Amino acid sequence: MDKRDEKIIELLMDNSRISFTTIAEELGISETAVRKRMKKLEESGIIKAYTLLVDPFLIGYDGVALVGIDTTPNKLLEVFEKIKHIKEVRYAALSSGDHMIVFEVWCKTKKELKSLLKDIERIDGITRVCPAILLKHVT
Repeated sequence: MDKRDEKIIELLMDNSRISFTTIAEELGISETAVRKRMKKLEESGIIKAYTLLVDPFLIGYDGVALVGIDTTPNKLLEVFEKIKHIKEVRYAALSSGDHMIVFEVWCKTKKELKSLLKDIERIDGITRVCPAILLKHVT
C-alpha cells in the first residue's frame, strides 16, 4: 500500500459513493488505475465493504448502546461468536481495552434494550456487562 492507496481510502471514508473519475482526478491518475488499485484493496481485505452510516434515532431506534463485556478467558471466543450473531448487534470487536468485547446494539425501545442486556448477561462465560446508553448519534 502506498500514498495513493491511502488517499483512495481517505476519499472513500469521506464518501463511499465517490466516483472513480473523481478519485482519478484527485490523484492525477487514470480511472483504470483507480479501478485496479481498488480491486487490489478489496482482494487484500483492506476494503471489506462499501456501507451506509445511518442515525439509528432518526429511523425509529430508541434503545441504542455501546456495550463492553468481560468473559472468563476460556469462553472469550465462544462468547464473541454468540454476540456477533445477535440480530440487534450492529458490529462487534475483540478489545484489549477496558473490556474484552465491545459492540453496538440497536433496539426499537429502551425496554427491548433492557431485556436484551439481561439475556446477554445470562450467556455462559460472561462475567460483566457494561452498557453505555447513547442519547444522540453524531457524525
